[in-house]
Amino acid sequence: MVIESIELKNYRNYEELHMELNQGTNILYGDNAQGKTNILESAYVCCTSKSHRGAKDRDIIRFGQDESHIKLQIRKNDVPWRIDMHLKKNKTKGIAINGIPIRRASELFGLANMVFFSPEDLNIIKNGPAERRRFIDMELCQLDKLYVHSLVQYNRVLLQRNRLLKELAFKPEYETTLDIWDEQLVKYGVEVITSRRLFIEQLGGIISGIHARLSGGKEEISVLYDPDIREEDFKAALEKNRSQDIRQKTTLAGPHRDDINFIVNGIDIRRFGSQGQQRTAALSLKLSELELVKLVSRDAPVLLLDDVLSELDGSRQTQLLSAIQDIQTMITCTGLEDFVNHRFPIDKIFKVVDGKVYSQN
Repeated sequence: MVIESIELKNYRNYEELHMELNQGTNILYGDNAQGKTNILESAYVCCTSKSHRGAKDRDIIRFGQDESHIKLQIRKNDVPWRIDMHLKKNKTKGIAINGIPIRRASELFGLANMVFFSPEDLNIIKNGPAERRRFIDMELCQLDKLYVHSLVQYNRVLLQRNRLLKELAFKPEYETTLDIWDEQLVKYGVEVITSRRLFIEQLGGIISGIHARLSGGKEEISVLYDPDIREEDFKAALEKNRSQDIRQKTTLAGPHRDDINFIVNGIDIRRFGSQGQQRTAALSLKLSELELVKLVSRDAPVLLLDDVLSELDGSRQTQLLSAIQDIQTMITCTGLEDFVNHRFPIDKIFKVVDGKVYSQN
């Protein structure tokens, strides 16, 4: 898959923009706060319906405007596709594929696969479990439509159950209705746990070789799924925790509390690893994500690199750049020195200045 062009209207600091991209390496360079990241974000939003930053639609729309538009022209297996997205301040976004409106954003998933790598991802190992769950969910939602349904339904039921737990302080007679919510929570929760377990197993099979290469053969990594509860134990845990759930007014067990462990040479690097080890593991994780998308989708994803090179040392830069030469990549940076120094091929260069983009070749 490749992105052929991006069109924006009233998107963040862009009043209007039209970019024609190369199918190889596209460099967007310029000073900070000029709008480089916004372009990468717009492509990701258009393909996944969500910002990698977690921003709401109203925050994406250009200041002083009520709506924003993104149009992506992509080519997949030599077939052209057009994705149109209409963001509105106070209404649900509108999405169309080849001019035909779709009812659910999940219908986008599988059409276009993207891997986004930003400096924040270098902290995914040492930050809290919510960030690691988000990593799993963002990738699995692109790869597995059944997972999208299971996750959406699980979160919906969890929200309703937690609301009920809060109401029980005033209406204790409603406690019997918890059985209905528990049954649904277990149904969808088991599906979420099973999908996550398989995903981490697949990822773990890929990351070991990549990490060995990045560490010069000095480190051996294992990625382990750390579920809050096993599938077969979920129902019993809800029953056992019910009185405590009622007291604390929240659901204490379930995949909404899952985590991932990263073990390097037998050590949990989230707790005991050096910053260098954590960064190498994070880079290995993103490169493994890239390979897994290729394997599962049988297509090359688009890679979005947001100012990551400046955060990596020379050897890690070289490893990263050598791993992405066969896929379309959009890279933001403040200068071109890193590419010149590494003699890395650049197919198209754009200079970004205050919401304007100038093609330089």
